[in-house]
Amino acid sequence: MKHYRLLLAVALVVFAIGAQGQTSSAPTAVPGPTAQPGVGPTAPKPPDINQRKTDQQDRIANGLDSRQLTARETRNLETKEAGINKEESTMRKADDGHLTSADRQTLDRQQNKMSGQIYQDKHNAAKAAQPGTELNDRRVAQRDRIAQGIKSGQLTAGETAHIENREVNTNRTEAAMKAANGGKLTTGDKAALNHQYNHTSQTIYRDKHNNRVR
Repeated sequence: MKHYRLLLAVALVVFAIGAQGQTSSAPTAVPGPTAQPGVGPTAPKPPDINQRKTDQQDRIANGLDSRQLTARETRNLETKEAGINKEESTMRKADDGHLTSADRQTLDRQQNKMSGQIYQDKHNAAKAAQPGTELNDRRVAQRDRIAQGIKSGQLTAGETAHIENREVNTNRTEAAMKAANGGKLTTGDKAALNHQYNHTSQTIYRDKHNNRVR
């Protein structure tokens, strides 16, 4: 009987200790999502160089159409844009057709300056003297075609720079013609300028439909 009572007492003590341990134990933590190695916050995307060029082309075309950009302002902007595209072409040739992160940052800074210049020229007091003329409409239309070629990838940086240089030369020719005739264009002047625009139009078409893409 004594032996039975001793065993019963031990069993009660063990039961009491186990119950106390369950009461005082902390609740089981719910495991969080498994961390994936090498995955962190999404890094900001590098600036889209081609989209920025497309936007700048559209803004220049809009400035021509609205008379906010004069021929001289447009010529200066086209010269700068051609320089940026030529530099991009050189960068790509140096790295097997690619742009490094440093290249993109450099081009983005230059496009920032271009953007500021476009805004300044469009909001100053100077206005184009001849709104809605045939030549102005052609300039706007070719701007739109260049912008579309950049956006679609049909025009490379080198091709864009070459086309813009042609437009710069045409605008310079027009400015010289106006200066020689009291700010106006003769019938012969307009024919000569249209001839140059025809050549530029053919160049845009050829460059957009060759096998070179950016």
